[in-house]
Amino acid sequence: MKLMIDDAVWGYKEIFSGFGEITTLPGRLITRESLLDCEILIVRSRTKVNKQLLDGTKVRFVGSTVAGLDHVDENYLKENAISFVSAQGCNANAVAEYVISALSNLANDHNFDLSTKTLGIIGVGNVGSRLDFKANQLGITTLLNDPIREANEGKNKFVDLDEALSADIVTFHTPLTFSGAHPSHNLLGSQNFNLIKEDAILINAARGGIIDESLWEKTKTKENIIDCWENEPNINPRLQRNSYWATPHIAGHSIDAKFMGSFMIYKELCSFNKAPINNEIESLINPEIRAINESSLHDTLNSIYSFFDDHEALKDSSKFEDYRRHYPERYEWKHFHTNFIIPHKL
Repeated sequence: MKLMIDDAVWGYKEIFSGFGEITTLPGRLITRESLLDCEILIVRSRTKVNKQLLDGTKVRFVGSTVAGLDHVDENYLKENAISFVSAQGCNANAVAEYVISALSNLANDHNFDLSTKTLGIIGVGNVGSRLDFKANQLGITTLLNDPIREANEGKNKFVDLDEALSADIVTFHTPLTFSGAHPSHNLLGSQNFNLIKEDAILINAARGGIIDESLWEKTKTKENIIDCWENEPNINPRLQRNSYWATPHIAGHSIDAKFMGSFMIYKELCSFNKAPINNEIESLINPEIRAINESSLHDTLNSIYSFFDDHEALKDSSKFEDYRRHYPERYEWKHFHTNFIIPHKL
């Protein structure tokens, strides 16, 4: 069996070599011609998986080791009996940690108490629910907007979009969709950008295109945090210059998230091939526990990982893709002993 794997997939050799012969390429360079003799395709977000890529190939299993789905034509795969699995939720905790780190730094630099702020969370799925849990531990009042969950669970814990957008801090965690009952493309756009307060903090760590960047760049806010951009890697220079953090789509790039993305696809491929799971793979991540002796949330989180380094790296925007591909090692908070009690994951 031959496998084509994006060379940015974490641990591809250790995790997938038992299935057959592996060929790797950068995700953007995977083409139809490179797949003609492959049966298994494992990608991240940079490969557009559609008819143009797969027509006439032997590919019968596609695994995506990231949470997003907008790079995959799921209808085409289903119509052609090609099995597809993705790693939904694999990076949810990493993204929630990114947002909490941003908030702790903003509170420190602007001298405000997080427990006095409201946080509008737009999209309360894998990421949003974890962020809500962590924010509540810090005493932050959350305003949750998720029309799909509200329809299924009732209105008690949810607010409408307009109310969530009126929060002191507004953060987006929806998938990027263009159709259906609740499309998210330009969810924050000409119809409602006026609801964002001038002293609000606005965050996009979900997908580019959820916020209309042509309006965002003209809108006065206290601060902007941007990890996801409309035209990656060709990012909006005005928004970049005016952002507190402008990072190259790395909020979910912890080692833990990358491993979990690979491991989730590995288990699905075992099922597809009716192969036993190698339990040793689950223990591939086992870093030495490190002690953090700081006495504040701000100093503790920055000692674990400073996202300002990622912001600094993107000041040369031509490094967007290269920095993502060679991202520094970053472990999630669970691997650290801390003096200051930090929010633990859901």
